[in-house]
Amino acid sequence: MRVLVACEFSGIVRDAFNEAGHDAMSCDFLPSETPGFHHRGDVLDILDKEWDLMIAHPPCTYLAVSGARWFKDHIRDQRLAVDFFMALVHAPINKICIENPVSIMSTRYRRPDQIIHPWQFGHGETKKTCLWLKNLPKLKPTNVVDGREQRVHRMGPSPNRSKERSRTYIGIAKAMAEQWG
Repeated sequence: MRVLVACEFSGIVRDAFNEAGHDAMSCDFLPSETPGFHHRGDVLDILDKEWDLMIAHPPCTYLAVSGARWFKDHIRDQRLAVDFFMALVHAPINKICIENPVSIMSTRYRRPDQIIHPWQFGHGETKKTCLWLKNLPKLKPTNVVDGREQRVHRMGPSPNRSKERSRTYIGIAKAMAEQWG
């Protein structure tokens, strides 16, 4: 299966699909943190390359409700973020998963098909993650563990904060590869 992992610099989801025997490529404006097939640039330029599955992680800065108090100052940025999200929704790809935190897309587009947490996939943390699915089943938890630490929510300011907050948990990536691959 040909898999496009949009807006991923870490290579975590890409590598999980490759390890499961698929032909996966990540794409981001940032270089990949790990070796592997990675397109550095705009994902909109490669959506028509006959992908079987796309897992997209669009930037959430102007979408996530956690930043709602700043929305009034970023109306244009938010419109562009919504347009980008919707371009991914309408990509010419049969199977699509768009991942984002709780966001305005629940009202601007539709409610997510599923909300997952890392603790359902082997990581003792909470991080409410919404999945909008097209032609994909809901993910089944693979390793429910104790511990409900809010590590991501409690991260202090740092130059790498946004990158660390956006990183996909390995357990979730493996579940995607096993269940959707």
